[in-house]
Amino acid sequence: MNLRIGHGFDVHAFGDGDHVMLGGVRVPHVRGVVAHSDGDVVLHALCDALLGALALGDIGQHFPPSDMRWKDANSIDFLRHCHALVREHGWMLGNADITVLCERPKVGPHAQAMRETIAIACGVAVDAISVKATTTEKLGFTGREEGIAAEAVCLLVRE
Repeated sequence: MNLRIGHGFDVHAFGDGDHVMLGGVRVPHVRGVVAHSDGDVVLHALCDALLGALALGDIGQHFPPSDMRWKDANSIDFLRHCHALVREHGWMLGNADITVLCERPKVGPHAQAMRETIAIACGVAVDAISVKATTTEKLGFTGREEGIAAEAVCLLVRE
């Protein structure tokens, strides 16, 4: 096969702080996230999608939270590593589609910057990266504003 699809999901609880990292972009918010790294749910979900498409496990296997090297790590480094694995295995990223699930912060004003940051890290055109958001209509933990989640799908194309 010359195509592979990957899917990823990540979630973090809100905690103390004044911003969240989303797609490599610092987004002002009244809360931060509880995480070992910077807690960027967008990049974590995308990493899991890339790793899943390659059948190489998940982000926790590559960057275990028990390893202090990853304490407060910038998740863009995780994405660069995962994308390097894509290339090493003879694939290239065709496109990625990412959805953030939260009531707040509002993602729309930052989506283009996220797309650009991800595109640069993966060496693809911005139009290969989609970032959008939805609420859960005040239902569940995201609806109660207890945390934030993201889902990502990607298509890999054989080089």
